[in-house]
Amino acid sequence: MVLNQVETGKMDGESAAEVLGISLRHVRRILAAYRKEGAAALAHGNRGRKPPHTLDAGCNNQHFTELLAEREGVVLSRSSVRRILLADGIKSPKKRRAPKHRSRRERYPQEGMLLQTDGSRHDWLEGRGPWLTLVGAIDDATGKVPYALFRHQEDAQGYFLLLRQIVTSYGIPVALYHDRHGIFERCKRDTETVEEQLEGKRIPTQFGRLLEELGITSIPSYSPEARGRIERLWKSFQDRLVSELRLAGAGTLEEANQILRDFLPRYNHRFAVPAAQPGSAYRQPEKGFIPDEVFCSSIIVQ
Repeated sequence: MVLNQVETGKMDGESAAEVLGISLRHVRRILAAYRKEGAAALAHGNRGRKPPHTLDAGCNNQHFTELLAEREGVVLSRSSVRRILLADGIKSPKKRRAPKHRSRRERYPQEGMLLQTDGSRHDWLEGRGPWLTLVGAIDDATGKVPYALFRHQEDAQGYFLLLRQIVTSYGIPVALYHDRHGIFERCKRDTETVEEQLEGKRIPTQFGRLLEELGITSIPSYSPEARGRIERLWKSFQDRLVSELRLAGAGTLEEANQILRDFLPRYNHRFAVPAAQPGSAYRQPEKGFIPDEVFCSSIIVQ
């Protein structure tokens, strides 16, 4: 409308600049474009594009609410945050689904009785760095994650490091629940060696030997559904942890592990629950226990 008045001589350039809040030079520039292309020339070139400085956390509403309180000191309810975001056209990237009716196995009653362990291969850095595998464990009784670490691949070394940290920080768990990966047990279809035939049993893997030395019961599972607790943990981490790695701009294995070390205590504080039975089933190592000897330092050197 202003440019049309300039065109018909009803308004001069200086008045138009004052009304539009721009310089006279810019008025002349957009007027020339308007004469050439019409109203389409007035649309900003970045319309429909995301500004380069925009913070794209990609968090679900609950996680975003927690980050506001932790990092910015802005304390709001999740419903308030959701209402504010929706008013600005921003929906949660994680859709809330109606819960499915299913029967879940009862938790073990005491912390340390059973740890579920697994590795999650995922694009944790979202293209900013290599694909990584997150190796971790979750306590069945409490949902607490005693330790986890990023590795380039799922390997025995990663599980040695995982179990060493758990044993030195908490103690020796009663049992470890895992998939049938070759790290934990040898394939039954493989031909037995002469030594195995003479012994009447399969020779354990390096990690299997470690479990035997520590007196940890090894329990293999036969389906992902049987490891539901840790499978749900990975889904949660692929939502929350990925967002925090993005916010920190992590692009390497080392940076990812640094963010993870800060993330785990906060995650446990938010999601771990009390065990049905108080106390701990973790066993403390016997006197004279030397981690480097038990965990074979030659194997786990990083």
